[in-house]
Amino acid sequence: MTVVDGPLLELKDLVKDYRASSGFFAKADTLRAVDHVSLSIERGESLGLVGESGSGKTTLGRCILRLIEPTSGNVVFDGTDVLSLDPKTLRALRRRMQIVFQDPYGSLNPRMTVGAAVREPIIVHRLASKRDANVRVAELFDEVGLDPSHMDRYPHELSGGQRQRVGIARALSLKPEFIVLDEPVSALDVSVQAQVLNLLADLREGRGLTYLFIAHDLAVVRHVADRVAVMYLGKLMEVAATADTYAEPMHPYTTSLLSAIPQPDPDAQSERIVLSGDMPSARLRAQGCAFFTRCPHPGKNDKCRSKEPPLSEIRPGRFVACFKADDPLRLER
Repeated sequence: MTVVDGPLLELKDLVKDYRASSGFFAKADTLRAVDHVSLSIERGESLGLVGESGSGKTTLGRCILRLIEPTSGNVVFDGTDVLSLDPKTLRALRRRMQIVFQDPYGSLNPRMTVGAAVREPIIVHRLASKRDANVRVAELFDEVGLDPSHMDRYPHELSGGQRQRVGIARALSLKPEFIVLDEPVSALDVSVQAQVLNLLADLREGRGLTYLFIAHDLAVVRHVADRVAVMYLGKLMEVAATADTYAEPMHPYTTSLLSAIPQPDPDAQSERIVLSGDMPSARLRAQGCAFFTRCPHPGKNDKCRSKEPPLSEIRPGRFVACFKADDPLRLER
């Protein structure tokens, strides 16, 4: 496969719709989980994708790998249009694109030893004989911080952190270049989270990996991402370098998310922005800004209500979908 210059991954106007019905006799509606997302990830970059539950983050990640078939748009990986590939070619490409799931227990077969779970993709893709594969699995276990003697254990015999390390080893087994990390530490204890995050950082540096790091915890993303993309109701609200996002958020939704991060100093005074109501249903595609009904910006107006703000580059590398980006909300820290 020819390697080309430019981003490793490009999404162009990606859309994912579902047909949803509230009852047997009810008319089916269209639920848009991913709404015309365009995004690129550079080689070796870690891009954090954040937003509330239901914002479309996981759906976007699975559309990239074609674990879910997008409705329209393009996914271009290293110059290849992923959505145009036949099953055989896609299977070969998936060696270069892997995923680590949120639930380390649910992603493992309880009737299969964890060593067999890591060995299986190596055998399926014919990368080694069974004997050589066992050696490779032992090396992977050691690389992710597991004792190779754990290869003969079953998932229920391991802790949550150990199971997630197995999931990471399985993703690494095919020597990928790009990994979707779908909330990889959200199900783990805080102390274990730090260990797994450090492991992911070391693997990225040592193997030259590219990450899409999906999370709802912005405190975690700050330490693992070079850039942050903020998603709401299937749309991108803001994309910027991590340092810029945390120092000067420019979309009201980003500012609201950052205000919810707990402060380590119990005596520190911080302003918390509490958004009113829940995220609207993805079935209801109202005109205007998707965030309008919950937006805390005092200057929101009829233009925000009636016209959808495009994701525009207001500064080099800084993209915001807000008509009030020149007058952003400020947090008192």
